[in-house]
Amino acid sequence: MQLDIRAQTLLKALVERYIADGQPVGSRALSKISGLELSPATIRNVMADLEEMGFVASPHTSAGRVPTPRGYRVFVDSLLTVQEIDEAALESRLQPKLLSNPPQKIIANAAQILSSLSQFAGVVMTPRNESTFKQIEFLRLSEKRILLVIVAPNGEVQNRLLLTDVDYTPPQLIQAANYLNQNFGGLSFEDARIRINGELRQLQNDMTRLMQAAVEAGSDAMADHSDDMVISGERNLLNVEDLSSNMTSLRKLFDMFEQKTSLMQLLDISSKATGVQIFIGGESQLVPMDEMSIVTAPYEVNGKIVGTLGVIGPTRMAYERVIPIVDITAKLLSNALSH
Repeated sequence: MQLDIRAQTLLKALVERYIADGQPVGSRALSKISGLELSPATIRNVMADLEEMGFVASPHTSAGRVPTPRGYRVFVDSLLTVQEIDEAALESRLQPKLLSNPPQKIIANAAQILSSLSQFAGVVMTPRNESTFKQIEFLRLSEKRILLVIVAPNGEVQNRLLLTDVDYTPPQLIQAANYLNQNFGGLSFEDARIRINGELRQLQNDMTRLMQAAVEAGSDAMADHSDDMVISGERNLLNVEDLSSNMTSLRKLFDMFEQKTSLMQLLDISSKATGVQIFIGGESQLVPMDEMSIVTAPYEVNGKIVGTLGVIGPTRMAYERVIPIVDITAKLLSNALSH
Protein backbone atom coordinates (compact mmCIF):
# COMPACT_ATOMS: atom_id res chain seq x y z
CA MET A 1 0.00 0.00 0.00
CA GLN A 2 1.45 3.34 -1.09
CA LEU A 3 1.98 6.08 1.48
CA ASP A 4 2.45 9.70 0.47
CA ILE A 5 5.60 11.58 1.50
CA ARG A 6 3.87 13.23 4.45
CA ALA A 7 2.66 9.91 5.88
CA GLN A 8 6.06 8.29 5.30
CA THR A 9 7.85 11.14 7.09
CA LEU A 10 5.54 10.96 10.10
CA LEU A 11 5.75 7.16 10.29
CA LYS A 12 9.55 7.30 10.12
CA ALA A 13 9.66 9.93 12.88
CA LEU A 14 7.27 7.94 15.06
CA VAL A 15 9.20 4.66 14.71
CA GLU A 16 12.56 6.33 15.39
CA ARG A 17 11.24 8.10 18.49
CA TYR A 18 9.56 4.95 19.79
CA ILE A 19 12.74 2.90 19.26
CA ALA A 20 14.69 5.56 21.15
CA ASP A 21 12.55 5.85 24.29
CA GLY A 22 9.88 3.14 24.20
CA GLN A 23 7.01 5.52 24.91
CA PRO A 24 3.90 6.09 22.75
CA VAL A 25 4.42 9.11 20.52
CA GLY A 26 1.83 11.89 20.49
CA SER A 27 0.92 14.39 17.76
CA ARG A 28 2.60 17.29 19.58
CA ALA A 29 5.93 15.41 19.71
CA LEU A 30 5.62 14.44 16.05
CA SER A 31 5.07 18.05 15.01
CA LYS A 32 8.40 18.95 16.64
CA ILE A 33 10.57 16.05 15.45
CA SER A 34 9.20 15.43 11.95
CA GLY A 35 10.37 18.74 10.47
CA LEU A 36 7.00 19.17 8.77
CA GLU A 37 5.09 22.46 9.02
CA LEU A 38 1.82 20.79 9.96
CA SER A 39 -0.75 21.56 12.60
CA PRO A 40 -1.40 19.03 15.37
CA ALA A 41 -4.87 18.49 13.87
CA THR A 42 -3.41 17.56 10.50
CA ILE A 43 -0.94 15.21 12.14
CA ARG A 44 -3.76 13.57 14.09
CA ASN A 45 -5.63 13.00 10.82
CA VAL A 46 -2.58 11.37 9.20
CA MET A 47 -2.04 9.23 12.31
CA ALA A 48 -5.69 8.13 12.18
CA ASP A 49 -5.18 7.08 8.55
CA LEU A 50 -1.99 5.16 9.44
CA GLU A 51 -3.81 3.44 12.27
CA GLU A 52 -6.69 2.47 10.00
CA MET A 53 -4.16 0.97 7.55
CA GLY A 54 -2.55 -1.04 10.36
CA PHE A 55 0.84 0.73 10.55
CA VAL A 56 0.40 2.20 14.06
CA ALA A 57 -1.72 1.39 17.10
CA SER A 58 -3.03 3.28 20.11
CA PRO A 59 -2.34 1.73 23.52
CA HIS A 60 -5.32 2.04 25.82
CA THR A 61 -3.30 3.89 28.45
CA SER A 62 -2.04 6.69 26.22
CA ALA A 63 -3.13 9.19 23.61
CA GLY A 64 0.08 8.51 21.69
CA ARG A 65 0.70 5.76 19.15
CA VAL A 66 3.21 2.95 18.70
CA PRO A 67 4.33 1.13 15.52
CA THR A 68 2.80 -2.25 14.68
CA PRO A 69 4.79 -5.10 13.09
CA ARG A 70 3.42 -3.90 9.75
CA GLY A 71 4.67 -0.39 10.52
CA TYR A 72 8.12 -1.73 11.42
CA ARG A 73 8.17 -3.64 8.13
CA VAL A 74 7.50 -0.50 6.07
CA PHE A 75 10.13 1.31 8.14
CA VAL A 76 12.92 -1.26 7.63
CA ASP A 77 12.06 -1.87 3.96
CA SER A 78 11.53 1.70 2.75
CA LEU A 79 12.26 4.40 5.34
CA LEU A 80 15.30 3.24 7.28
CA THR A 81 18.58 5.11 6.93
CA VAL A 82 21.32 2.61 7.80
CA GLN A 83 23.93 4.08 10.09
CA GLU A 84 27.32 4.64 8.50
CA ILE A 85 30.06 3.05 10.54
CA ASP A 86 33.81 3.04 10.13
CA GLU A 87 34.05 -0.37 8.51
CA ALA A 88 37.85 -0.41 8.43
CA ALA A 89 38.10 0.43 12.14
CA LEU A 90 35.53 -2.21 13.03
CA GLU A 91 37.29 -4.84 10.93
CA SER A 92 40.65 -4.12 12.56
CA ARG A 93 38.99 -4.48 15.96
CA LEU A 94 37.21 -7.74 15.15
CA GLN A 95 39.66 -9.57 12.90
CA PRO A 96 42.04 -10.71 15.70
CA LYS A 97 39.10 -12.60 17.26
CA LEU A 98 38.38 -14.39 13.99
CA LEU A 99 41.88 -15.46 13.00
CA SER A 100 44.29 -18.26 13.89
CA ASN A 101 41.65 -20.38 15.60
CA PRO A 102 39.96 -23.68 14.77
CA PRO A 103 36.63 -23.20 12.97
CA GLN A 104 34.55 -23.98 16.08
CA LYS A 105 36.31 -21.24 18.04
CA ILE A 106 35.96 -18.73 15.20
CA ILE A 107 32.19 -19.40 15.05
CA ALA A 108 31.85 -19.04 18.83
CA ASN A 109 33.78 -15.75 18.69
CA ALA A 110 31.50 -14.48 15.90
CA ALA A 111 28.43 -15.13 18.08
CA GLN A 112 30.10 -13.28 20.97
CA ILE A 113 30.99 -10.35 18.69
CA LEU A 114 27.38 -10.03 17.51
CA SER A 115 26.17 -10.12 21.11
CA SER A 116 28.67 -7.61 22.48
CA LEU A 117 28.20 -5.09 19.66
CA SER A 118 24.40 -5.26 19.66
CA GLN A 119 23.90 -5.84 23.41
CA PHE A 120 21.35 -8.49 22.47
CA ALA A 121 21.86 -12.20 21.60
CA GLY A 122 24.15 -13.31 18.78
CA VAL A 123 23.56 -16.56 16.90
CA VAL A 124 25.60 -18.40 14.27
CA MET A 125 24.35 -21.49 12.43
CA THR A 126 27.32 -23.79 12.04
CA PRO A 127 28.51 -24.67 8.52
CA ARG A 128 26.53 -27.33 6.72
CA ASN A 129 29.59 -28.85 5.04
CA GLU A 130 30.58 -30.79 8.15
CA SER A 131 29.13 -33.99 6.68
CA THR A 132 31.89 -34.32 4.08
CA PHE A 133 34.54 -36.96 4.57
CA LYS A 134 38.13 -37.25 3.44
CA GLN A 135 38.56 -40.96 4.08
CA ILE A 136 36.81 -43.90 5.70
CA GLU A 137 38.04 -47.28 6.91
CA PHE A 138 36.31 -50.51 7.96
CA LEU A 139 37.66 -52.65 10.82
CA ARG A 140 36.15 -56.10 11.41
CA LEU A 141 35.50 -56.48 15.15
CA SER A 142 33.70 -59.83 15.07
CA GLU A 143 31.13 -61.66 13.01
CA LYS A 144 28.71 -59.07 11.55
CA ARG A 145 30.19 -56.27 13.69
CA ILE A 146 32.28 -53.60 11.90
CA LEU A 147 33.86 -50.41 13.17
CA LEU A 148 33.46 -47.52 10.71
CA VAL A 149 36.27 -44.97 11.03
CA ILE A 150 35.55 -41.56 9.42
CA VAL A 151 38.23 -38.94 8.82
CA ALA A 152 36.86 -35.44 8.16
CA PRO A 153 38.64 -32.92 5.89
CA ASN A 154 39.98 -31.09 8.97
CA GLY A 155 41.51 -34.32 10.31
CA GLU A 156 38.86 -34.98 12.92
CA VAL A 157 38.07 -38.67 13.45
CA GLN A 158 34.66 -40.20 14.18
CA ASN A 159 33.86 -43.86 14.89
CA ARG A 160 30.57 -45.71 14.43
CA LEU A 161 29.64 -49.35 15.00
CA LEU A 162 27.90 -51.11 12.09
CA LEU A 163 25.82 -54.25 12.68
CA THR A 164 25.50 -56.08 9.35
CA ASP A 165 23.46 -58.97 7.96
CA VAL A 166 26.54 -60.40 6.24
CA ASP A 167 29.87 -61.45 7.73
CA TYR A 168 32.28 -59.46 5.52
CA THR A 169 35.87 -60.64 5.18
CA PRO A 170 38.78 -58.22 5.73
CA PRO A 171 39.60 -58.17 1.97
CA GLN A 172 35.97 -57.25 1.22
CA LEU A 173 36.11 -54.42 3.75
CA ILE A 174 39.33 -53.09 2.24
CA GLN A 175 37.82 -53.27 -1.24
CA ALA A 176 34.69 -51.35 -0.14
CA ALA A 177 36.69 -48.68 1.69
CA ASN A 178 39.04 -48.19 -1.27
CA TYR A 179 36.10 -47.82 -3.63
CA LEU A 180 34.39 -45.23 -1.42
CA ASN A 181 37.58 -43.25 -0.83
CA GLN A 182 38.62 -43.20 -4.49
CA ASN A 183 35.19 -42.32 -5.87
CA PHE A 184 33.48 -40.32 -3.16
CA GLY A 185 36.21 -38.86 -0.90
CA GLY A 186 35.60 -35.12 -0.44
CA LEU A 187 31.87 -35.39 -1.11
CA SER A 188 29.13 -35.10 1.48
CA PHE A 189 27.64 -38.34 2.74
CA GLU A 190 24.31 -37.34 1.20
CA ASP A 191 25.92 -36.91 -2.25
CA ALA A 192 27.72 -40.23 -1.81
CA ARG A 193 24.45 -41.95 -0.89
CA ILE A 194 22.72 -40.63 -4.02
CA ARG A 195 25.57 -41.73 -6.27
CA ILE A 196 25.79 -45.15 -4.65
CA ASN A 197 22.09 -45.70 -5.24
CA GLY A 198 22.47 -44.67 -8.88
CA GLU A 199 25.86 -46.09 -9.85
CA LEU A 200 26.50 -49.29 -7.92
CA ARG A 201 23.70 -51.51 -9.17
CA GLN A 202 26.26 -53.54 -11.12
CA LEU A 203 28.17 -54.43 -7.94
CA GLN A 204 27.34 -57.29 -5.62
CA ASN A 205 24.23 -56.56 -3.62
CA ASP A 206 25.95 -57.23 -0.29
CA MET A 207 28.73 -54.75 -1.02
CA THR A 208 26.22 -52.09 -2.05
CA ARG A 209 24.34 -52.56 1.22
CA LEU A 210 27.58 -52.20 3.18
CA MET A 211 28.44 -48.91 1.45
CA GLN A 212 24.91 -47.59 1.94
CA ALA A 213 25.09 -48.46 5.63
CA ALA A 214 28.47 -46.73 5.87
CA VAL A 215 27.33 -43.41 4.36
CA GLU A 216 24.13 -43.40 6.45
CA ALA A 217 26.08 -44.05 9.64
CA GLY A 218 28.69 -41.49 8.61
CA SER A 219 26.06 -38.83 7.98
CA ASP A 220 24.48 -39.49 11.39
CA ALA A 221 27.88 -39.44 13.09
CA MET A 222 28.82 -36.04 11.69
CA ALA A 223 25.37 -34.61 12.43
CA ASP A 224 25.49 -35.85 16.03
CA HIS A 225 28.95 -34.45 16.54
CA SER A 226 28.33 -30.87 15.45
CA ASP A 227 25.95 -28.46 17.16
CA ASP A 228 23.50 -26.85 14.80
CA MET A 229 24.14 -23.36 16.14
CA VAL A 230 26.06 -21.28 18.64
CA ILE A 231 24.18 -18.69 20.71
CA SER A 232 25.82 -16.01 22.83
CA GLY A 233 24.34 -13.34 25.08
CA GLU A 234 20.93 -14.86 25.80
CA ARG A 235 21.02 -13.24 29.24
CA ASN A 236 21.13 -9.81 27.59
CA LEU A 237 17.53 -10.35 26.55
CA LEU A 238 16.48 -10.65 30.20
CA ASN A 239 17.32 -6.95 30.49
CA VAL A 240 14.96 -6.07 27.63
CA GLU A 241 11.62 -5.20 29.21
CA ASP A 242 9.71 -5.79 25.96
CA LEU A 243 10.83 -9.45 25.98
CA SER A 244 10.84 -10.25 29.70
CA SER A 245 7.88 -8.21 30.97
CA ASN A 246 5.81 -11.25 31.95
CA MET A 247 6.15 -14.97 32.54
CA THR A 248 4.48 -15.90 29.25
CA SER A 249 7.08 -13.92 27.30
CA LEU A 250 9.93 -15.38 29.34
CA ARG A 251 8.64 -18.90 28.76
CA LYS A 252 8.46 -18.36 25.00
CA LEU A 253 11.95 -16.84 25.02
CA PHE A 254 13.59 -19.75 26.81
CA ASP A 255 11.56 -22.34 24.89
CA MET A 256 13.04 -20.89 21.71
CA PHE A 257 16.60 -21.19 23.00
CA GLU A 258 16.04 -24.67 24.43
CA GLN A 259 14.20 -26.27 21.51
CA LYS A 260 15.87 -24.26 18.70
CA THR A 261 13.51 -25.72 16.08
CA SER A 262 11.88 -22.50 14.91
CA LEU A 263 15.18 -20.64 15.11
CA MET A 264 16.95 -23.27 12.99
CA GLN A 265 14.14 -23.13 10.42
CA LEU A 266 14.45 -19.36 10.22
CA LEU A 267 18.25 -19.46 9.87
CA ASP A 268 17.98 -22.16 7.23
CA ILE A 269 15.60 -19.99 5.19
CA SER A 270 17.97 -17.03 5.59
CA SER A 271 20.87 -19.04 4.17
CA LYS A 272 18.98 -19.32 0.87
CA ALA A 273 18.55 -15.52 0.59
CA THR A 274 20.99 -12.79 -0.36
CA GLY A 275 22.21 -10.13 2.04
CA VAL A 276 20.66 -8.99 5.31
CA GLN A 277 17.17 -10.26 6.13
CA ILE A 278 14.91 -8.90 8.88
CA PHE A 279 12.24 -11.09 10.50
CA ILE A 280 9.75 -9.11 12.59
CA GLY A 281 7.65 -10.83 15.23
CA GLY A 282 3.93 -10.65 14.68
CA GLU A 283 4.24 -10.81 10.89
CA SER A 284 6.48 -13.87 10.60
CA GLN A 285 5.28 -17.32 11.66
CA LEU A 286 8.92 -18.24 12.25
CA VAL A 287 9.49 -15.72 15.06
CA PRO A 288 7.92 -17.12 18.25
CA MET A 289 7.22 -13.75 19.91
CA ASP A 290 5.41 -10.66 18.65
CA GLU A 291 7.92 -8.44 20.49
CA MET A 292 11.00 -10.06 18.90
CA SER A 293 12.93 -9.38 15.70
CA ILE A 294 15.84 -11.27 14.19
CA VAL A 295 18.35 -9.68 11.79
CA THR A 296 20.29 -12.26 9.75
CA ALA A 297 22.85 -12.57 6.96
CA PRO A 298 24.36 -15.64 5.26
CA TYR A 299 28.10 -16.33 5.35
CA GLU A 300 30.32 -18.25 2.95
CA VAL A 301 33.27 -20.58 2.90
CA ASN A 302 35.32 -20.33 -0.30
CA GLY A 303 32.45 -18.73 -2.17
CA LYS A 304 29.75 -21.19 -1.07
CA ILE A 305 27.03 -20.18 1.41
CA VAL A 306 27.24 -22.63 4.32
CA GLY A 307 25.35 -20.95 7.16
CA THR A 308 23.68 -17.90 8.65
CA LEU A 309 24.41 -15.56 11.54
CA GLY A 310 22.31 -12.90 13.19
CA VAL A 311 21.18 -10.82 16.13
CA ILE A 312 18.10 -11.68 18.20
CA GLY A 313 16.55 -8.72 19.95
CA PRO A 314 13.35 -6.79 20.59
CA THR A 315 11.19 -5.47 17.78
CA ARG A 316 12.09 -2.07 19.22
CA MET A 317 15.77 -2.31 18.27
CA ALA A 318 18.02 0.21 16.55
CA TYR A 319 17.91 -1.47 13.14
CA GLU A 320 20.07 1.23 11.55
CA ARG A 321 22.92 0.16 13.85
CA VAL A 322 22.30 -3.61 14.01
CA ILE A 323 22.07 -4.14 10.23
CA PRO A 324 25.67 -3.05 9.45
CA ILE A 325 26.95 -5.02 12.47
CA VAL A 326 25.38 -8.21 11.11
CA ASP A 327 26.49 -7.49 7.55
CA ILE A 328 30.15 -6.81 8.42
CA THR A 329 30.40 -9.75 10.84
CA ALA A 330 29.11 -12.07 8.09
CA LYS A 331 31.81 -10.81 5.71
CA LEU A 332 34.56 -11.17 8.34
CA LEU A 333 33.44 -14.69 9.27
CA SER A 334 33.38 -15.66 5.58
CA ASN A 335 36.97 -14.42 5.20
CA ALA A 336 38.14 -16.15 8.38
CA LEU A 337 36.72 -19.55 7.40
CA SER A 338 37.84 -19.44 3.75
CA HIS A 339 41.28 -20.90 3.17
